[in-house]
Amino acid sequence: MNLTLPDPSLILLIGPSGAGKSTFAGRFFQPTEIVSSDNCRALICDDESNQEVNPEAFGLLHHITRLRLSLRRLTVIDATNLQYQARRPLLRIARHHQLPVVAIVLKISLETCLSHNRTRPHRSVGEHAIKQHVSELSLAITRLAREGYQSIFLLDEDQIDSVTVERKKYRQDEVNAVRGA
Repeated sequence: MNLTLPDPSLILLIGPSGAGKSTFAGRFFQPTEIVSSDNCRALICDDESNQEVNPEAFGLLHHITRLRLSLRRLTVIDATNLQYQARRPLLRIARHHQLPVVAIVLKISLETCLSHNRTRPHRSVGEHAIKQHVSELSLAITRLAREGYQSIFLLDEDQIDSVTVERKKYRQDEVNAVRGA
């Protein structure tokens, strides 16, 4: 499957913990293009799993996103992005900068997420949290079509290894299409 992504744009990776979002991002995007909630937590308190600093970490994530989009730089958000409340401010930031948003959903089974989680070298997420994430994914998928994405890509486990990414220059004359979204 080939994913054609507008450049610049905001790319939201959506999926449960352990789905492989960071691996996917690292495979297709430059490290400077990836804004990771884990990395933002680590920058603030030296612990990427410390959920107590989530307000500060996501404040930093939003700030970096605003800066990058103001400079018309492709930006990839590496976070679960499972809840509309988490996606909404990111959608607003992109619309403010008149840039398209693409959702890449990793629809990965609970068993695979748990397996990936057990092999993480630096941290693991509680099994109960991953189960909750997997159940939230279905609701997220049903909402996405109403949120104004330029493209939504649903990738299951069988498709991830065969994915290719192509960037298409996003022209200024396409801004009006984004405004109407």
